[in-house]
Amino acid sequence: MTRPLTPRQQNVYDFIVKTMNDLGYPPTRAEIARALGFRSPNAAEEHLRALNRKGAIRMIPGTSRGIRLTAQEATTEPQGTTTEAAPTPQEGLAIIGEVAAGSPILAAEHIDRYCPLPPDYFTPRADYLLRVRGLSMQDIGILEGDLLAVHRTEHIRDGQIVVARLEDEVTVKRFKRQGHKVWLIAENADFPTIEVDLRHQDLEIEGIGVGVIRGGNGQALH
Repeated sequence: MTRPLTPRQQNVYDFIVKTMNDLGYPPTRAEIARALGFRSPNAAEEHLRALNRKGAIRMIPGTSRGIRLTAQEATTEPQGTTTEAAPTPQEGLAIIGEVAAGSPILAAEHIDRYCPLPPDYFTPRADYLLRVRGLSMQDIGILEGDLLAVHRTEHIRDGQIVVARLEDEVTVKRFKRQGHKVWLIAENADFPTIEVDLRHQDLEIEGIGVGVIRGGNGQALH
């Protein structure tokens, strides 16, 4: 950090640090706005740009969680040393049930239990399992009650199955984007395609589907 921060910028910076320490990933603009009482995500964006200019963070364009702490990036391990991974209180993948509006998807209150499958059972590795609600993806074999293995990534391609958060509603759909328009496409003719205008709507991609556990009973499908 090369230049001093204003009190408000410090509040934003501290919230980013806390979120990354608690959850392992940075907050979105909408989450910053809600936590700090800003009127809109645009206000959070202005503070992030100021932090970026002052060297406190590095912003990665085109991603909802594209924030990196420059202090962490500058920290490197000396050659010849090894670090021991911190112990985790649970083994396996978290199973996410109902997701509360405005709350990070991996918040503790969303975790129903843990599945003993290791993350690298799936390729790419899974970060969590989401319990599927509804029948909008039944035509490709993703059914009510299944567990969708999800890999968190900032790199989304057209045609991938994604977990999307649209204005605090979490849904599983096929992704397509053209310019500022995104289509979230159901795989069931009874469900309409959701059209999103990124200029006016807040869309977050929580990850891509990398496998399915049928009915949550342990029968994994890739």
